[in-house]
Amino acid sequence: MKLTRRWKSFGALLLAAIILGGVFVWNIGGVLVASSNRPIGKPPPNLHAQPVEFSSASGATIHGWLVAGQTGKGVVVLMHGVHGNRLSLVARAEFLSRAGYSVLLFDFQGHGESLAKTITFGFLESRDASAAVDFVRQKFPGEKIGVIGISLGAASALLAEPPLPVSALVLESSYPTIYQATEDRMAIRFGFLGRLVTPLLICQLKPRLGIGLDDLKPILHAAKITVPKFFIAGTADRDTTLPESQALFAAAAEPKQFWLLDGAAHVDMHAFAKAEYERRILEFLAKNLN
Repeated sequence: MKLTRRWKSFGALLLAAIILGGVFVWNIGGVLVASSNRPIGKPPPNLHAQPVEFSSASGATIHGWLVAGQTGKGVVVLMHGVHGNRLSLVARAEFLSRAGYSVLLFDFQGHGESLAKTITFGFLESRDASAAVDFVRQKFPGEKIGVIGISLGAASALLAEPPLPVSALVLESSYPTIYQATEDRMAIRFGFLGRLVTPLLICQLKPRLGIGLDDLKPILHAAKITVPKFFIAGTADRDTTLPESQALFAAAAEPKQFWLLDGAAHVDMHAFAKAEYERRILEFLAKNLN
């Protein structure tokens, strides 16, 4: 009799733990996909930018800043990381503007002032990337276009269908697949348990966002993009590990080049190695846009 009661108690505790665990993981998923909208305000005076907005097939009205440069120099579209916005791109816009490039920096849907209910880790954001390129093509007809994408921005640039009609891509710290991206981030926060939680988070993609694993595999798209690509990664990055960055580069179609920053984590690569970053980026853009 006592043994039966103990088993019933154990079963009740186990059921309660499973329910609480499921609620916990579901709430984690809700936090991860929650929008990061916030007021941005006016552009910095020294940037000499004009506020712009344009429609995207993501369903959002995209808000950004446009900096006009020298005719014939080219246009660079800047794409920020997850939970970021165009403010994180100002320093890049400034040095590109000084070099004569026209620059567009904007907020992805669900970020900054581009309103949306959820972040989709590149699925809808890739449509914003396409809309941004179309926007500058209309504003600066005949100019060659380059893209600098950071993390989410890089993944979105790769995921765009059809491939972005640009002349050069700079891809910083892009994840190869959403499964790896989720597993890495969960392992950083929860260790071994985080890896166990990953499948439970991934299975939320369909009910929450209406998408699946195959919709978020930039590594598959990299093999189909034949414009010059400049991959940048850090040796100390735990959000997108070095083997993952190397695998993404290996899968990418030619022409391509790879810059590995010793000691850099999943950080702002421009801030991490400012002078060398600017030198390499300007060299790459001059070769492909001018």
